[in-house]
Parts: sequence; structure tokens; C-alpha cells
Amino acid sequence: MAPSDTLSIVIPLYNEQDNVDALIGRVHQGLAGCTLRWELICVDDGSSDATWASLAEAAKRHGAHVKPLRLSRNYGQTAAMQAGIDVARGELIATLDGDLQNDPADIPRMVKELRDRDLDLLQGWRKSRKDALIMRKLPSRIANKLIARVTGVALHDYGCSLKVYRAAVIKKIRLFGEMHRFIPVWAATVTSPSRIGETEVHHQARQAGKSKYGISRTFRVLLDLLAMSFFLRYRARPGHFFGSIGLVLGALGTLIMSYLAVIKFGLGESIGERPLLLVGILCLIASAQFLTTGVLAELLARTFFESSGRPAYSLADTQELTDEWHVGG
Repeated sequence: MAPSDTLSIVIPLYNEQDNVDALIGRVHQGLAGCTLRWELICVDDGSSDATWASLAEAAKRHGAHVKPLRLSRNYGQTAAMQAGIDVARGELIATLDGDLQNDPADIPRMVKELRDRDLDLLQGWRKSRKDALIMRKLPSRIANKLIARVTGVALHDYGCSLKVYRAAVIKKIRLFGEMHRFIPVWAATVTSPSRIGETEVHHQARQAGKSKYGISRTFRVLLDLLAMSFFLRYRARPGHFFGSIGLVLGALGTLIMSYLAVIKFGLGESIGERPLLLVGILCLIASAQFLTTGVLAELLARTFFESSGRPAYSLADTQELTDEWHVGG
């Protein structure tokens, strides 16, 4: 069980060497008045620049409560975030981006609001977002409305990485692919949606480094949304999805073949050259394939739920993780 009144801050970074020192400084400045004991977990997602060296130097300079992790290669933001959450020991966990666009000074207020409102997850909302309208803000607004519509979890800003969670809830979720933006939806599977809230947070324009986001990210969000929607609806019963399609095709194929049998044996007409015969055969074959896939999917689902989860990453290096905490700036 995590120690009470403790906070773990998880920040995934990829090629952010120009932001590391300022970022860690801003975290200390923003939490200077925080009464919680806290640790800072910075996850280098296989950067090709000097991000890891900067993190290691910052850890020596600030103390053992700054805990760098380094993934063996670039797994993506979701895996990096999961790596940080896995080693986090706080009662509460906060996440944010490493590009200095999120303001760490919002974290103490969000922690208080999470507790006051008795929430399990508090999502940041970049209401006054400092990004390009066409390339970032407009696609994000469309994606947010679509996600809320499909999942039923209505939030304004799924893409904001600044969030505060209760560790007991977030550690029940295993992130994969690029599902970090859907964390509130996953959280709604392990806690009541009424315990998921949002609050306005500050947002600043990127000062250094290069953004890893682009318009192509929007299309990947749509694909992830389809995958997530299917998984949430059928994860425990995938056979229902494939089986339903198989039964419909089987019924259609049976009707077609029955109709052709009446024509052949009842009316004595030839059916060998009728296209409908091919359609009926294809429906029956497809039906058998979907039903078989449904059975296999059920077996895979059973294996998934019965087996222990495997991390979506492997660590290449880490400094010693001590029991040190830090209070103040």
C-alpha cells in the first residue's frame, strides 16, 4: 500500500534535452508550497539526444527524489507513461508532458480539488490552449467530441497529459499502443464515471525542442478509438461480435440455398449457372470462418484475463530507486 500523503509525478520525455533543466526546475518551483511528500519520475523514452545525460545530471543536482528511468528504445509516450506509473510509489500520481507546455504549478491545486471533490481522476482542460488552430486545436476539438460521443465519458480535453489520479485506480489499468489519451475512458471501467472530473489548467506555447505531434496523429486517434470501442464493448465476450456476424451470414446462406433447392428439386430448373448459388456458398463459408474466429477470440480473451499482464516496455537503465522523498522546492 502506498504511503499516505505522498505524490508521484511522472513525466515521459523524448528528445527533450533543451527542456530537462527548466522542466525539473519548474516542478520544484511549482511544488514549493506543497505539503505532500513527493517524488519526480522522469522516463526517457529512448531519446537519441542528450536527454538521459541531462536527467542523470539533474538527479545528482536535485537529490534522490528525482528518479530517472531510461527505456531501451523508443516505445512511445504510452509505454513511457506506463513505465513511470509502474515504479511510482505515491498515494497519488500526477502526469504531465515534458515540453514545458503544462504548468507544474497546477498540480497542488489539482491534488486539493481531487480530494475535495472525492474524485479518482482529475483531467486537465487546456481551455486557453496556445497551439496552432488548424494543425492542433481544431483536430483536437473534433477528436474530443467524437471520443466523448463514442465512449460516453464527456470531457473537453482528452489530449491534455496533465492529470492527477489515485494510484489505487490508475495502477489497475494497463496501457498499450497509444492509449494514453484514453486513460479517462479506461478508468471508467474500474471506477464510477462520476468520480472522473476535469478542471481548467494553464497552457503555454513550446519554448524549445520540436513538437512530436502532427495532423497524422489525429488519424491514429481515430484508429485507436475504433480499437478501444471494440475492446471495451467486447473484451470479455469477443465471440459475441464475430459470432453474431457468423450467424447472420449463416442464416442468409441457408435461406439462399433453401430457395435454390426448391427451384432445383421442386421446379426442376437448373441452378448451376445462377450467381445466387455462388453467393449462398460464400455466405456459408464466411459464416463458418466468423464462427471459428469467435471461438478462437473467446479462448484468447480467457488467456488474457487469466494471465498476468506483461509490461509494454523493457528498461535499459535506471539509477537506484531509493526511499527518498522531498518536501518544498
